[in-house]
Amino acid sequence: MRRTHRDGCMVARFAVCVQSGGHATRGEIDYDSPRIVPRRLAICKKLLLMLNYGILAAISYLLGATPFGLLIARWVKGIDLRKEGSGNIGATNVTRVIGKKWGAVALLLDALKGAIPAGLFPLVLPFAADQLLHASVLAGVAAILGHMFSPWLRFKGGKGVATATGVVLVLAPWAFLVALGLFITVFAATRIVSLGSISAAIGFAIAQTFWLPADPWSSANWSLAAFSYGIPALIIWQHRSNIGRLLRGEEHAFKKKTEPT
Repeated sequence: MRRTHRDGCMVARFAVCVQSGGHATRGEIDYDSPRIVPRRLAICKKLLLMLNYGILAAISYLLGATPFGLLIARWVKGIDLRKEGSGNIGATNVTRVIGKKWGAVALLLDALKGAIPAGLFPLVLPFAADQLLHASVLAGVAAILGHMFSPWLRFKGGKGVATATGVVLVLAPWAFLVALGLFITVFAATRIVSLGSISAAIGFAIAQTFWLPADPWSSANWSLAAFSYGIPALIIWQHRSNIGRLLRGEEHAFKKKTEPT
C-alpha cells in the first residue's frame, strides 16, 4: 500500500491483483472515489441523522405536551379543568365547562400543535428529501404522544383527537376529509363526541387502506402505513372508558338547542 496526497486529501491506494482471463492485473482502490464511501463518514452521517430525529421528536413532543385546554380554563375562569366536567383537558371538556368560543380556541391550538411539528419542523432541520416523510410522521406521532402523556401532567393528558387531526391534515388530507365527514355525520345523529371520534379514527384507517401507495410497507412508505393504523388504534384505546359508558348507555351527549316558544 502506498499513500499519496491529492487536493490536500490523503488518498489510500491499495495494489490489488485482479484475476482476469487467467492473467493477474494490477489495480488501485481510491477511497476518494464517489463509488466508495469511507466507513467513518457513513457512521457520522448515520449519527447525525439519528441526532436530527432525536431533536425533532423532542421538540415535537414538548409542543404536543402543552395542555392548552387546561391553560385556557385557568386563564379564563381560574379553574382546574381536570376537576370539572369529564375531567379531560381537551377541547370537548373546554366547550362543556367554559363555552363554545373557548372550546373552538382549544381545538384550534391542539390541532396546530400537531400540524406544526408534522408540516414545519422537518423543513427546519437538515433532512434529505427522501427522509421528509419519515420525519413528518415521527414529529406527528411525538406531538400526539405528548398530548396524551404530558410530562407537565404526570404523563397524563387528553385523547389526542384534535392533535391527531392536525397531523393527518398534513400527512393524509384526503383521508382526513373522510374522517371529518364521518365525525360530523355521527355527531349530528347522536350528539356524542366520543362516538364521532371513534368512528372518525376507524374511517381514517379504512380510507388510508385505499390511499396508501401500492407498496405501503416499503422503505419509503412504511412509516406512513404504520401511522395510518397505529394512531387510530391508540386513539380508540384512549377512549376505552368512553366505550364502557357507551355500552352502558351513560355517555354524555350534547343537547340540541330548542327554539323558544
